[in-house]
Amino acid sequence: MHDGRRQVVAAADRVARFLGLAPGMPLAQAQAQVPGLAIVAADPEDDRRALDGLAAWCLRYAPLTAPDPPDGVWIDITGAAHLLGGEAPLLADIAGRLAQHGVTARAAVADTPGAAWAMARHAETCTTVVPPQATTAALRPLPLMALRLHGDTVASLARVGFERIGQILDAPRAPLTRRFGPALVRRLDQALGRVFEPIEPRLPPDLVGSRLAFPEPLLTPEALSGVIARLAAAVCAELERRGLGARRLDLVFERVDRARQAIRIGTARPNREPRHVGRLLDEQLEAVDPGLGIEAVTLSVPLAEPLAFAQARAELVAGEAEAADISVLIDRLVNRLGVRRVYRIAPVESDVPERSVRRVAPLDPATEARWPAALPRPTRLLDPPQPVEAMAMLPDHPPVQFVWRRKRHRIRRADGPERIAGEWWRRDREWSATRDYWQVEDEDGRRFWLYRSGDAIDSATGDLRWFLHGFF
Repeated sequence: MHDGRRQVVAAADRVARFLGLAPGMPLAQAQAQVPGLAIVAADPEDDRRALDGLAAWCLRYAPLTAPDPPDGVWIDITGAAHLLGGEAPLLADIAGRLAQHGVTARAAVADTPGAAWAMARHAETCTTVVPPQATTAALRPLPLMALRLHGDTVASLARVGFERIGQILDAPRAPLTRRFGPALVRRLDQALGRVFEPIEPRLPPDLVGSRLAFPEPLLTPEALSGVIARLAAAVCAELERRGLGARRLDLVFERVDRARQAIRIGTARPNREPRHVGRLLDEQLEAVDPGLGIEAVTLSVPLAEPLAFAQARAELVAGEAEAADISVLIDRLVNRLGVRRVYRIAPVESDVPERSVRRVAPLDPATEARWPAALPRPTRLLDPPQPVEAMAMLPDHPPVQFVWRRKRHRIRRADGPERIAGEWWRRDREWSATRDYWQVEDEDGRRFWLYRSGDAIDSATGDLRWFLHGFF
């Protein structure tokens, strides 16, 4: 890159940095240090567009994202991390998806934007999660460049012996401010959360959305609910015009103190019904703190799918039954409980009980695999099976009684045994193991699924211990 006087390195990848190259280094020096260096002319405008596109792509993770030139993206994941199983899985998903496209990324989660910026660029690991209330301890060993200070300020601090953030934390603030200016203390306070640092989100121009601003700040849930109804009607009308249905919606509240709070909801199927969308958003209002008041609200649709018009049927043909649409119920359950807590069980072609089921989305199409009707399975399986003390006559008599969790169950009825062998293609000892399962009912009418590990004739198949595996 040419800066008007000389050519310098604008950016360096991981390998180049390992070889000692860094942004700002004269190009001639870099070429002398690494013969045969691959050079690509920098295009700042193209980089800016690419960074804006990456920030828009990150809307899949949270409602508030913004580019952080020249090489970063802010993502406010408040209230959204649980959708991907937590903060660590979310970071792993971001890094993994970007790696699939040839982009090397470092990411961090922290209580403040400044601390996240520092950990993402200077922590030892590529993905870092700073526990709550642990920001100060995490920042102490980092270099001063992690505070986003100007290079001249960092050099001046180094000349008087300051190299790590911990040294700045332990030094008196007044002399530091007089000698190095207010920027040093301001950046430190931003990283520690003492000074609020807002993120200014940027939405893609083609994103379906609507925004309302108010002459007087809103404070009551009733007022915000009315705003949601107006925004939902406007957004759904635009979705209908484009032939789309919303799968994910973000509602962003702009407070008078410049802070932003967001609500994210999802739908099991494409939807553009204003009443349904408004109700889903209303149910999340209790998580919003209006502070001193809300001065503007934005509703956007970061994820939409085609939704064709459907002809409403005036009446059912005789003998036909209309399938119930449970997507509305599923939407409410998912947004209340979380996407990982609402699912259905689908069969898998495996004789081993714990491998014969899998979790799928509530509205996923039915699979071809079927459970055998002649071999009923319990509605609840224990993972792992729990050992019990049982009394039974060998080799194939049902148990007479068993003790589970210090309670004795006397068996009144039993059906079995059903022998299940291990999968022979596995390379462990499972292929030789067998289980004899019994459906039993105790004197109180409770039904259990018990099995004995192994065959009484062949000791290599198991140790003859009894286990409780499920409940009917």
